[in-house]
Amino acid sequence: MGLFSNLFGKKMKSLEPQVPQADKVVEAKVQEKVSEVKQEVKNDIQKETNMSNKVKFVIDGKECTAEKGQYIVDAAAENGVYIPTLCHMKGLIPAGSCRICTCKVNGRNMAACTTPLEDGMKIENNIPELNELRKTIVEVLFVEGNHFCPACEKSGNCELQALGYRYLMMVPRFPYTFPKKEVVADTPKIYLDRNRCIMCKKCVRLIKSNDGKNVFAFHGRGAHLQINIDRKLAATLSDAKAQEAMDICPVGAILRKEKGFDEAIGTRKYDKLPIGSDIEKISN
Repeated sequence: MGLFSNLFGKKMKSLEPQVPQADKVVEAKVQEKVSEVKQEVKNDIQKETNMSNKVKFVIDGKECTAEKGQYIVDAAAENGVYIPTLCHMKGLIPAGSCRICTCKVNGRNMAACTTPLEDGMKIENNIPELNELRKTIVEVLFVEGNHFCPACEKSGNCELQALGYRYLMMVPRFPYTFPKKEVVADTPKIYLDRNRCIMCKKCVRLIKSNDGKNVFAFHGRGAHLQINIDRKLAATLSDAKAQEAMDICPVGAILRKEKGFDEAIGTRKYDKLPIGSDIEKISN
C-alpha cells in the first residue's frame, strides 16, 4: 500500500496546475495597485472628514479657518493672530486662570483658552477695551507679588514682564501689597520662589514624577492660596524634568539650581522682539 500511495501521490502532484512565473509577477502588481487604490480612497475619505470638521470664523476682521471645537487661542495662533495668555499651553486641559486671553466673542467677553471654536464666530481681540483690561490684569499681578525684574534670573524670558512692555505698563495704578512669601530652596534641583508665582497652574498640570504623581499643588484658599512642592517627589526629578519645570513657568517662580544668569542681556527671548512676534509673523 505504501508503494501505491507514493505513486498516487506523485501522480496527483503532477496533475496540479503550474502557474507561470510571469503570471505571478502580474498578480503581485495587480495586488499592489489594488492596495494603492484602497489607500487613495482612505485618504480621500479622511480629507473629506477633515474638511467637514473645518469651520470659518472672523477675528479682528480677518477671515480664518480652523478645526471645529478647537480652543480660540490655538485657532487664532494657527492663523497668525496673537492672543496673550499666561496660563495656557496647547495640548493641556485649559485652566482659565489668568484671563489675559479674554476676547469679545459675538459681543460677549469670554476666555479664549477655554472657549471652543464654532462656525461663524465673530471675535474681537486687539481692541482698546480689551488691551486696557489686559494691562490692568498685568498691573494687578505685579502688585500682588514681589517682582524685582533686574535681579530675576527670568528677566528677558519672563512672559509677565514681556506683557508689561507690550501693554506699555509704567507704574501700576494700584498700591503694592508686599506680601510675605516663603522661598523653598531645600530640594536638590529646584528653587520655588513664591514671591514671583502668578498661580497659572502650569506646573501643577504638567510636571509629574516618574509614577505620575503631581510634584506641585495648590494649598489654601483666597488670599492664602499658594503653590507647594512635594519635596520627596521633587528629589526624584531628572535634570531634564527640572529644566522643563523652569521653562514652562511664565515667570521666575521655578528655577533650576545651578542654571541662573547663564544668558547675557540682549540674547534672551524678549530682548529684541516683543512677546507674540513668533505668532504674528505667520501672517506677514
